[in-house]
Amino acid sequence: MTYPQISQPLGHAPLSAFRTAARNGEFLVTAEVAPPKGTDPTHMVQMAQVLKGRVHAVNITDGSRAVMRMSSLVSAALLLQQGIEPVYQVACRDRNAIGLQADLLGAHALGIRNVLALTGDPLKAGDHPESKAVFELESVRLLQMISKLNGGSDWNDKELTDGETDLFVGAAVDPQCASWSGLQRRFERKIQAGAQFFQSQLITDFERLDKFMNEIAAGCNKPVLAGIFLLKSAKNARFINRAVPGVNIPDHIIDRLEKASDPLREGMVIAAEQVKLAKEVCQGVHMMAVKREDLIPEILDLAGIPAIAKQTELISAVTLS
Repeated sequence: MTYPQISQPLGHAPLSAFRTAARNGEFLVTAEVAPPKGTDPTHMVQMAQVLKGRVHAVNITDGSRAVMRMSSLVSAALLLQQGIEPVYQVACRDRNAIGLQADLLGAHALGIRNVLALTGDPLKAGDHPESKAVFELESVRLLQMISKLNGGSDWNDKELTDGETDLFVGAAVDPQCASWSGLQRRFERKIQAGAQFFQSQLITDFERLDKFMNEIAAGCNKPVLAGIFLLKSAKNARFINRAVPGVNIPDHIIDRLEKASDPLREGMVIAAEQVKLAKEVCQGVHMMAVKREDLIPEILDLAGIPAIAKQTELISAVTLS
């Protein structure tokens, strides 16, 4: 299928590998890695290193499921130091407008160019349920904020006297949302607010994804990456059905995992099949394999997705004197 072309902004720094691939209409691959629950980033970096050359960028989560972990900004900068291009996830739950802008300016100064703007999971889902949520903004207004920063002004329309940002900003989308009109309205608002790419929640209904691409996303000229999740067992699939709102892993997939002599291997085969389905209808996949990111290259091999031949040289992090 033909993918949308994204024109390069004029007068800005060289594009990242991820933005360049999106602009050129390539099939995009990203993967998710969580920051450490502590001060040692070794495992995070090791998992990201395994993905190097197989994905265009590695997403670093920001307090996913409201569980406290190392800063996504710091974690993204650590990956950049290793020559791994990050997608820096930013959630609105924990910071007000001043803090969000400060972090986004800092990210740009460090050489981070890809941002995924999120509202954030509710605190009751995580390990600090008594903490106070901020939510001064939600994802649409965060997208608007980043558009302003890219245009040279802050949230209050005051000039950025020391330089604007050049952030390639994306948003989340859930094609399996129960409300079709609500999905369309939210998607259009995010495009109007400046979203340049979309990453979906976990996809199991590819007919629904195809309908979304043809009826809502058609003509938007923005890449959509389907969320592909590695199911490790039938127990894992049932847990996700219980714990993740809006997700319904079909019985036939759970049955396959239940009957398999090697459930993890069967989960990899299922994920590869889903990557193939996604490739027929959208411009990319976002791979999620919690604690087994090392299996993603093999899943991509099973799906016939080749290695990325040559990644664009990353922008060096700025050295502050």
